[in-house]
Amino acid sequence: SAGTNTVIVVGVPLSYNGKLYNCAAVLFRGKILGIVPKTNIPNYNEFYEYRHFAPAPSSTCEIRIGGEHIPFGTDIIFECSTIPEFKLAIEICEDLWVPLPPSIRHAAAGATIIANVSASDETIGKDDYRRNLVSSQSARLISGYVYADAGEGESSTDMVFAGHDLIAENGSILAESKLFSTGLTISEIDVFRLDNERKKLTTYSVQGTDSYTVIPFDMMPFDTDLTRTVDMRPFVPSSDSDRARRCECIFSIQSLGLKKRLEHSLAKKAVVGISGGLDSCLALLVMVRAIDMLARPRTDIIAVTMPCFGTTSRTRGNAEKLCDRLGVTLRQVDITDAVLKHFSDIGHDPSVLDVTYENCQARERTQVLMDIANETGGLVVGTGDLSELALGWATYNGDHMSMYGVNAGVPKTLIRHMVKYEADISGDEELIKVLYDILDTPVSPELLPAVNGDISQKTEDLVGPYELHDFFLYYVVRWGFSPAKILRLAEYAFEGTYDRVVILKWLKTFYWRFFSQQFKRSCLPDGPKVGSVTLSPRGDWRMPSDASVSAWIGEIEKLM
Repeated sequence: SAGTNTVIVVGVPLSYNGKLYNCAAVLFRGKILGIVPKTNIPNYNEFYEYRHFAPAPSSTCEIRIGGEHIPFGTDIIFECSTIPEFKLAIEICEDLWVPLPPSIRHAAAGATIIANVSASDETIGKDDYRRNLVSSQSARLISGYVYADAGEGESSTDMVFAGHDLIAENGSILAESKLFSTGLTISEIDVFRLDNERKKLTTYSVQGTDSYTVIPFDMMPFDTDLTRTVDMRPFVPSSDSDRARRCECIFSIQSLGLKKRLEHSLAKKAVVGISGGLDSCLALLVMVRAIDMLARPRTDIIAVTMPCFGTTSRTRGNAEKLCDRLGVTLRQVDITDAVLKHFSDIGHDPSVLDVTYENCQARERTQVLMDIANETGGLVVGTGDLSELALGWATYNGDHMSMYGVNAGVPKTLIRHMVKYEADISGDEELIKVLYDILDTPVSPELLPAVNGDISQKTEDLVGPYELHDFFLYYVVRWGFSPAKILRLAEYAFEGTYDRVVILKWLKTFYWRFFSQQFKRSCLPDGPKVGSVTLSPRGDWRMPSDASVSAWIGEIEKLM
């Protein structure tokens, strides 16, 4: 190992004070950093381990090997001085299988990576149990777990070993060998991600460090090719079955939250603005489920279409067809004259298509919905989604406001799959047809005049692709990654789709909008949390409205 930049953990028997121990030696650049004995020695039958080996001594000491004093004991953490988040601890085979594994104590003392050198014999179904055990332990400890198993050529008497190697990170299996194979199993473990997650969880406390011996080593950091999967749509499960299960769960959370709010507020009606777009479509589908749960007629839902300057026949027609197939009450309020009168009142030239031109329409629509709710004893259901909240893509006190925002926890990339899921399970051919046409309609607030009857204002042309922004949102809020790290992951995930220049352009836009628009999120209506990323000021997200973005923008500009 002298000429390598690699920490090596190897299984060895060691004789000490008249006892034989089953150990793992940790080697680095030609030196033995420390030796960790196995704590739990199995006693299944007379041929097994207890016949030969003694359990680990109760305390860490030093032993002399080759003229060097080497730490020997279970309470040892090997800490990388150049990457302090990389802290390695060891347990051996059965240590993982017992009710109180040593790795629990190691993680509580700060270890972020657990290595396990194991000789686990193979029996039918044991690979599933082993895989679940390693995955669960890495999740429980918020750690990386590297499990190296004895393999072909190491069989003895009544046992066969399959070489089942596993690498896990916080509950996810990153890499796994095939049973009865040989060779290397390779992946990367993100110790910064693990460290950040531990900092965020107040229930995860570092304790018991006084009894530990910390052994430093100075591995040199270097860039490595990524082998792990980095999904370009982190909010969307990759498999059809997982995606369907996720969509159904989110529908349940949204509709149960709305059901409770309707019951508690004694609302006679549920009011929503329906545009023929994705967000209002999903909100209406949730409202139908909530009303059905309450065993109330769907006519208690009042869907309001409010055509104005940018409304197209396609979106308006889809809104009407959707309401008809779902059996809800549809009302039309043309706001054109009201907005023109307002322009006159405030002295705005209607030929100037600026932010005033757009926001007057959004606020008029909200006023109409609120007043209809008052008139009918109803409650206004908001349609804005998580991605729009992150970017501040909402008119303050316009579509930004409602009495309950059912989509507040759902990102744009996932909304598309939820509407598709509803279409796939509906069984109503006409409903399926209109839902799929809504899915094919460009995302737009429709606040600028249509051109030849088509949508002229496409959101993603203005703020950037939602699949990029949702990617940024996930890694900024969920994991707290820096712009440089997010850029590297995005280049890897979107290779062949977006180049570095495009990614950096929209990453800069994301940070600027995310910081500057926090004031809108500071006064959000209530809405159900559905996943690990939420921007509610009453939930997981705490951010000053006047926080400075300069450090993040500065890092991005250095990357350009």
